[in-house]
Amino acid sequence: MNHPSPAHPLAPPPVGPGSVSGVPDLPPGFAETFTSRYVDTGRAVDTTPYPDPGAAPAPHPRPLHLHAVTGGEGPPLLLLAGWPQTWYAWRLLMPALARHHQVVAVDPRGVGLSDKPVDGYDTGTLAADMVALMAALGHERFAMVGHDIGMWTGYALAADHPDRLDRLVVAEAAIPGLSPSPPLFGNRELNDRLWHFGFNRLAELNEVLVRGREHAFFSHQFATKAATPTALPPHAVQVYVDALAAGPEALRSSFAFYRALDTTTEQNTRRKEHRLTLPVLTIAGADCSGELVGDTMRRAADHVESLILPNCGHYPSEEAPEATLTALTTFLTPYRERSAQP
Repeated sequence: MNHPSPAHPLAPPPVGPGSVSGVPDLPPGFAETFTSRYVDTGRAVDTTPYPDPGAAPAPHPRPLHLHAVTGGEGPPLLLLAGWPQTWYAWRLLMPALARHHQVVAVDPRGVGLSDKPVDGYDTGTLAADMVALMAALGHERFAMVGHDIGMWTGYALAADHPDRLDRLVVAEAAIPGLSPSPPLFGNRELNDRLWHFGFNRLAELNEVLVRGREHAFFSHQFATKAATPTALPPHAVQVYVDALAAGPEALRSSFAFYRALDTTTEQNTRRKEHRLTLPVLTIAGADCSGELVGDTMRRAADHVESLILPNCGHYPSEEAPEATLTALTTFLTPYRERSAQP
């Protein structure tokens, strides 16, 4: 059962860069519906700003605080973007979704205005974070849309917490430990799309090479993975780059999701022993993942619908917002209708 949000946002609420009040070019009336808030998840973490290698854990961990942008009416819907984006990736869809849902667009641990603990970037922990966040907001059961790493977390959440998730939408990712591993010596196109996996998993060198060059590194990701180099507008790319260049903890955390892949892969090897039974919708760009997303989820779930968007790359919510919104609206209709029944 879902209840109106009882969570007490931390004081003061987030303002400035990264928050609803500090990002550019939001849809008209966005701030009238949505607000930024910090949510205390109650999950203990070590938030030492940037510990020395080998440093002992913090003696007094504090609760994990996550930044969420919330608004709307209806059954709850969690939106979780992927690397290297923030909640802002959903901005074009959120006003329409809020007409029928209580929308929760969150920065997961390590991202944007959320806490950046030193560990916990495996998908089992990330999924538990999302369950704790939604519970703190009064939502015991909800639907979810996850993109990229958000797709990894969505799969983990559906597998580890099947009583919490009603419907799952995932977009534009393969899942480590579930999808077949690509060859080391793949073709040039495959290498251009996947080379960052190996780079991002490096222990320290990646941070040394990227620090101070965040715009060059991350803007290249957006330009080469979208259908066209200019598919994402410069102001959106700048929002993401600014979040990643905000401090050493932000850059370290962005790579931590990939450094945790050994743990995530082991978890997924166990998860795939039990198939998902909830309805799943997969969304992919024809100019990026194509059939991969649907094929991936069919390895894990019994009821999978697939949509491939033409003239779209890795970022459906920004490259093809109208088509993505139509697909979400249709897929979530049974969830809305059941929730509306007395």
